[in-house]
Amino acid sequence: MKVVNKYIYPTSTRAEIEGLRHYTVDGEEKPLPSVTTILGKTQPKEKQESLARWRERIGTREAEKITRDAAIRGTAMHKYLEDLIQGERSLDLSGIGLQAQKMAEVIVDRGLNRCSEVNGIEAVLYYPGLYAGSCDLIGQIDGKLSIIDFKQTNKPKRREWIGDYFLQMAAYGMAHDAVYGTAIEQGVIMMCSKDCIYQEFLIEGEEYRNAKHGFLKRLDEFYSLDNNSDAVVPGDGGAEV
Repeated sequence: MKVVNKYIYPTSTRAEIEGLRHYTVDGEEKPLPSVTTILGKTQPKEKQESLARWRERIGTREAEKITRDAAIRGTAMHKYLEDLIQGERSLDLSGIGLQAQKMAEVIVDRGLNRCSEVNGIEAVLYYPGLYAGSCDLIGQIDGKLSIIDFKQTNKPKRREWIGDYFLQMAAYGMAHDAVYGTAIEQGVIMMCSKDCIYQEFLIEGEEYRNAKHGFLKRLDEFYSLDNNSDAVVPGDGGAEV
């Protein structure tokens, strides 16, 4: 795969505001909430309850360990992939580091090798005045400009379990379209379990359009939590989605 810098992505800094992740993006007047913050704060009640039951079933200490190990493994996997794409090699001989390296290699062999052109790596994307986030990869998959997201998981996932992942990609796609005038129509999740089982989820067509509307609904809900907010969320009658 070749790296082609077609778009100039902004620099930014992350900040925690009242415990919520925000991005300070060059050219924006105020910090913007992250996509993951928005989705986390508007998580459906049934999903919150399911997570609470899981923590109760296995115990708080074990739940925290599983969550912590997954975060470390995911960060290491992303770093290895980022270095690999840029022609570098990272070396982490820790147990989790070696595991993350194997997972990254599976993602490259099974999915990323189809990416003919990379346009952005860990690129900061933002929708002016509304939200921002860091996208794992923007590139050409099967000849189409795509939002590409790398995910690690403890065990394989069913499609119906990862709805928020699709909303996340749709949010990044809308942000890219708004700033760069593109017309992104698909997202690809490349996922690997800690046992190196690979899964790929493609979202396109009507499903992708529904994900865009789904994120806008959650975005509106997020800003409705702040009665002092003057943010205007695009909808069916606003910005084209």
